[in-house]
Amino acid sequence: MTGHDLLRDKVVVVTAAAGTGIGSATAKRCLEEGAKVVISDWHERRLKETHEALGSDHAIPCDVTNEQQVQALVDETVERYGRIDVMVNNAGLGGEKSVLDMTDDEWSRVLDVTLNGTFRCTRAVLRQMVAQRSGVVVNNASVVGWRAQRGQAHYAAAKAGVMALTRCAAMDVADHGIRVNAVAPSLAAHPFLTKVTSEELLTELASREAFGRAAEPWEVANVIVFLASDYSSYMTGEVVSVSSQHP
Repeated sequence: MTGHDLLRDKVVVVTAAAGTGIGSATAKRCLEEGAKVVISDWHERRLKETHEALGSDHAIPCDVTNEQQVQALVDETVERYGRIDVMVNNAGLGGEKSVLDMTDDEWSRVLDVTLNGTFRCTRAVLRQMVAQRSGVVVNNASVVGWRAQRGQAHYAAAKAGVMALTRCAAMDVADHGIRVNAVAPSLAAHPFLTKVTSEELLTELASREAFGRAAEPWEVANVIVFLASDYSSYMTGEVVSVSSQHP
């Protein structure tokens, strides 16, 4: 896709960017828009492969459930570039299981990656952005934070939490000129989904969309780029649905 310099010379960090999902698509779009892009992921081999494939500026392994690694991600980026202009918190963990059968560990693992991980990254980068007196955070939520869906209690609770975190964090830093927003995709097509969601459910969910298909990761990434750019300069605390499905 041809860029329009929407993020020219901005320093952008994208978590969970390895592989072929929304994270890597976002990193690619940010590069196309002229940004200096640091990608991060817990899976070091996939991170290296994605770094080489995208030609991103830097790659830093990071497990968002580890506070020290999250802080190291921020510190190393700032040491290298002097600032962080945009943080895209994309890390999340899903699954499909009824509340009746869900264990404490299964519940806690999804919340620790998806909600607590977003909190850790947001807290660490906002401290840096407050010192800079500028910056943008874009979180990856989900429409299941609004909508009921079988087998998604842990994921839905985590994503609803990401939405609330986004709104409240935005108010905490508005006086510093920093914006915090989120996207809420309904269904984005990437290989990892088939590992955590049944083919039958994916087909059913796609059939509910107005276009009869899942979004491509780059279609979600385009909205993230918009929220990261100055075109959304008056938006903060907002959760933007990236969906063609209507109740």
